[in-house]
Amino acid sequence: MRIDPLPPLTNLIAFEATVRLGSFTRAALELNLTQSAISRQVAQLEAFLGRALFRREHKRLHLTVSGQRYAERVQQLLAGLAETTAEVMDHSGEQQLVLACSSGVAALWLGPLIGQFIKAFPTIDVRLRVLDNLDTLLKPEFDLALYFLRELPPPGLVGRQLFPEWVGAYCAPDYLGGRQLPPAALLDQRLLMIEDGQRRWLSWEEWFSRLGHPATRIRQRLTVSQYPILVDLAVAGHGVVLGWRPMIDGHLRLGTLVPACADYVQGQGGYYLLWPGDRLPGLAARRFEAWLNESLAAPR
Repeated sequence: MRIDPLPPLTNLIAFEATVRLGSFTRAALELNLTQSAISRQVAQLEAFLGRALFRREHKRLHLTVSGQRYAERVQQLLAGLAETTAEVMDHSGEQQLVLACSSGVAALWLGPLIGQFIKAFPTIDVRLRVLDNLDTLLKPEFDLALYFLRELPPPGLVGRQLFPEWVGAYCAPDYLGGRQLPPAALLDQRLLMIEDGQRRWLSWEEWFSRLGHPATRIRQRLTVSQYPILVDLAVAGHGVVLGWRPMIDGHLRLGTLVPACADYVQGQGGYYLLWPGDRLPGLAARRFEAWLNESLAAPR
């Protein structure tokens, strides 16, 4: 059942701060807003409720009877919400770890690592949040994230690069009969492509261009919306796929994929470990980062 009616949370926060501090000006300083913005938020709340919450007399604010009743309840609810939020954040930081990543990272690289991490830290509860579009990932929803970026992290996120962008062409061992073709000859093969044009990743067109070959005469395409499916199609022998190291390394070690070309392209992007810039990583996140550093440094 929908909870209704509810005023905007920003209105309630402005109202609570004004009541507690006794003026719009002091509330504005605390909330890092202008005095007029606080006054407008309170006015919007009064309009929503259909009654005045303050009497404005001699440049001072006095709560009305309705305002006094409403203020007491709002302060109780906001204080309770803040307390519960702090409990959840503390619990998440100490005992739970929410990792966010794309489907390609989850299927090809992070999945096997999670099993190793759980063995090393059995008391930490791990939740893997798979979301291909980093722009839709909300900061409260994760502790650490692993994504491919062509540029610096988006606003609100900080992090460091784990691997540079290193891209080659791969296929099943029998697809080319064990041969490696020059880039120009790959234009005549079936190329497996991402449906969205690989906005964050290197596209086939850009890969060929970096190697000095225009991609205007690609003859065969097979387009799919998710990268792990493209890799599965390549393993099944249905074409050639671009592969990012080390995401593709598992298939190379197993021999299910082999290089289709001796040429590689090193791009400007890479795989990043990210976290929200407005809070420090919790204990579980710090343990994962330290463990990941040791795992990446170990010889393979």
